[in-house]
Amino acid sequence: MSTKALITGTGHFVPPKVVTNFDLEKKMDTSDEWIRQRSGIVERRYVEPGVGSSDLAYEAALRAIEAAKIDKSEIDFIIAATLSPDHYFPGIGVIVQAKLGLSGIGALDVRNQCTGFIYALSVAEQYIKTHTFKKILLVAAEVQSANLDYSDEGRDMAVLFGDGGGAVILEPNEKNDGRGILSTHLFSDGRYVSDLWMEKPSPKDNPTFAEEFFKKRRFFPEMNGRNVFKNASGKMPEAVRTALKHNGLSIEDVDYLIPHQANDRISQMVARNLKIPIEKVIRNIDRFGNTTAASIPIAMDEALKGRIIKDGDIVVLTAFGSGYTWGSAVIQF
Repeated sequence: MSTKALITGTGHFVPPKVVTNFDLEKKMDTSDEWIRQRSGIVERRYVEPGVGSSDLAYEAALRAIEAAKIDKSEIDFIIAATLSPDHYFPGIGVIVQAKLGLSGIGALDVRNQCTGFIYALSVAEQYIKTHTFKKILLVAAEVQSANLDYSDEGRDMAVLFGDGGGAVILEPNEKNDGRGILSTHLFSDGRYVSDLWMEKPSPKDNPTFAEEFFKKRRFFPEMNGRNVFKNASGKMPEAVRTALKHNGLSIEDVDYLIPHQANDRISQMVARNLKIPIEKVIRNIDRFGNTTAASIPIAMDEALKGRIIKDGDIVVLTAFGSGYTWGSAVIQF
């Protein structure tokens, strides 16, 4: 039996500033009712100026390290997932490493947007299974609030996103008792890049920050909501079925499903498609909005700390995001 990668600690951190739908009503032509009906979101968290994704990742990491009952000096590799790094380059992995005082160990950045945590988890799993590293810190964090279009033109996206960070510690399961990551499954289809993207700034342009791009509001995220909704609602159940089939499991064997918190209507459609009771679906989008790569580890940490997920439970993760990218993972806790 090969060694499984075990999640031994989780943590999350969200900024204290709460932004309600009523707050957004003051910025754009929207309403609490409109936002709730279309997304299920009631409030989200925003950082204060000067706070970046690395700061949220660092705070989440400290909590995961404490939960894993290890010393931070034992960490031998860091993987960071974000679409909103502190700087154009480098990524936040090395910044988190520096904040933790872990100079010298490797730090890898994964950029797969809303699917970033699952992609990063898959990479971490392989490193653990092959005995390349023994204790991996995986962080996923986003600061979306600083780069949203708060005009009426951008309201469809601006109301969805929040800021936050999540983290997990992965170690080999030396007991070989079956617990750990059972499998991960990754997919993509680059034909639909422009359905959900932030096209500018781009090194393809010279000058990169041309005035015309500002005038046309090209430096904000753009989304074809109809296409994204349709594909997310179909691809996530598809990825879950692939994962269950790979492990010889049925939907009845699943104790909990943690989908990427993109939109509560999507989560409900995924549940109906899979015929899994909505009570088994972990959801917190009403309080945090869409935190992109951080949404799954935040939800996981809340479910574990709240004793919703218990030892022995089989939990399936699934996500869909820009690219398109999507994926799933099966974990026995």
